[in-house]
Amino acid sequence: MIRGFQEVALPRLEGFIRRCQLAVIGCQLPERTTDNGQQATTLGLQLRFLSSQESLDGRGECGHVGESFMTEYTRSELMVVAGAREIKDGELVFVGMRLPLLAFQLAKATHAPNAQGLFENGVLRDQPAGKPLFTMGDAPCIEGAVWTTTMLDIMALLQKGRVDLGFIGGAEIDHFGNLNTSYIGGKERVRVRLPGSGGGSDIASLAKRLVIVMSHERRRFVEKASYVTSPGFGEGMGWRERMGLKGGGPSAVITTLGILRFESETKEMFLDSLHPGVDLREIKEATGWSLKVREDVQETPPPTSEELMIIRKFDPTGFWTNR
Repeated sequence: MIRGFQEVALPRLEGFIRRCQLAVIGCQLPERTTDNGQQATTLGLQLRFLSSQESLDGRGECGHVGESFMTEYTRSELMVVAGAREIKDGELVFVGMRLPLLAFQLAKATHAPNAQGLFENGVLRDQPAGKPLFTMGDAPCIEGAVWTTTMLDIMALLQKGRVDLGFIGGAEIDHFGNLNTSYIGGKERVRVRLPGSGGGSDIASLAKRLVIVMSHERRRFVEKASYVTSPGFGEGMGWRERMGLKGGGPSAVITTLGILRFESETKEMFLDSLHPGVDLREIKEATGWSLKVREDVQETPPPTSEELMIIRKFDPTGFWTNR
């Protein structure tokens, strides 16, 4: 038994407990005054060593660690959780880069164990990677993959209509979900030249559903995209069908401020939920058009302690989640 309460800095707490193989048997949250006179809350824990038969699994006496202390999270972690919740069990998911890498890992480890992940560089996975990923080309993404093939084979699955969900991002987005990753200012009056489509246009055109992940800023959320790299709903209802696009179009836009979706009739974007701590005025000011708001707009459900523990397992240094 480790007697008394051990005071541990919150960001390092999970790693401390796991490294020492300790179990929480009591906790307290005393307030203290810092050197600069500010009030701060620290977490005191009463701990004991785990026996060889016990494991710190997030449940039961030894596992009930998260509920007490894992209440702080970054906006990026919330976006990862929101992205993961868009993935359904058994779906084939075009994963993409950055936060969607973590969203797929989280979904696999929780509610969607039978989902499969496609990576543009020619990889198909049915299990989370064993180590943190920084790019889709990292060795842990290749190791244990179901299929390592070519980009052409992966993109052919889109052409065949096999991909249920795709993740992409963008520099500009308009109220019909059209994305610009090519020319800020348009092709004729280029102010900034961007990398271009990559696989984004293919995913936006052909995946059954599209989830867009991006920062919510007025310069990004514009009334009309100055160039359309990856199509959303074009000019509104019926546009995708007229253009012959097989995919279903965007279903959600996950941002740093909230989650937006699209009206079934007009195909125009509306605010579905606000992230905790964000007010309606803030998100309207960060949007370059008169944003429609769901009548019973809700607060985005925060991450659970289990979800945070899994995210931090796959992103231990906070490289993607800004911890």
